[in-house]
Amino acid sequence: MSDAPVSISTHAGIRTITVQRPEKLNALNRQTLETLDAAFAEAAQAADVRVVVLTGAGSKAFVAGADISEMNTLTPVQGRDFSLVGQRLMRRIERLNKPVIAMINGFALGGGMELAMACHLRIAADSAKLGQPEINLGLVPGFGGTQRLLRLGGRAAALELCLLGAPISAERALQLGLVNRVVAATELEAQTTQLAEQLANAAPLALRGILDAINVGGECGIEEGLEYESAQFGLVFSTQDMREGTSAFLERRKPEFKNH
Repeated sequence: MSDAPVSISTHAGIRTITVQRPEKLNALNRQTLETLDAAFAEAAQAADVRVVVLTGAGSKAFVAGADISEMNTLTPVQGRDFSLVGQRLMRRIERLNKPVIAMINGFALGGGMELAMACHLRIAADSAKLGQPEINLGLVPGFGGTQRLLRLGGRAAALELCLLGAPISAERALQLGLVNRVVAATELEAQTTQLAEQLANAAPLALRGILDAINVGGECGIEEGLEYESAQFGLVFSTQDMREGTSAFLERRKPEFKNH
């Protein structure tokens, strides 16, 4: 068995990236963060990749958090640097030019929840538990948890999860808008694959434009965001995929997108 903290496979345009530390409940140490960062950077450039699925090895955890044994001895300067390494990864995922689906197969706590929130879509097993338990360790979320919780679930949800530190069920996460879908654990892989295949067959350049419009425009004021959306809308008129998609609609047939 490989000692690499991350495994990667690709099939039919779907790149699966798996955190491979089941004996540590897939906890994020610095090596794992940096390996994930490199894996997502490569996925962004890979011509054969249209969508990325992120998950954790084993049946217990997606990612149960950052590696406490590594953090225990860090100085304040090292702690801030560790936070920045994690935030760089989360930002790369969030800004990836291809859709990223978090397949949450178990515990998604602390850094694991922050990792899931950086993904574009989140599908969770009904047995999954999510939370930001850093308060119980005398810590503050450091990989973007406070900010993404605020944006995804709102102020009340962010304060509840971060101040109380108690994990919540997948169903509660769905109610708060923190996950998109909850499915039976036995159906998680099949349902995630179905969703990934749907995205892999969609128009790639339109997907990129939508991701840009939401991620970049969403950080602007409404006027700037609308202007950015119009720019993305106009750009797709230069693509053959747009001509193919609209022609297929008019001709009542299935489009064949070519990523150009």
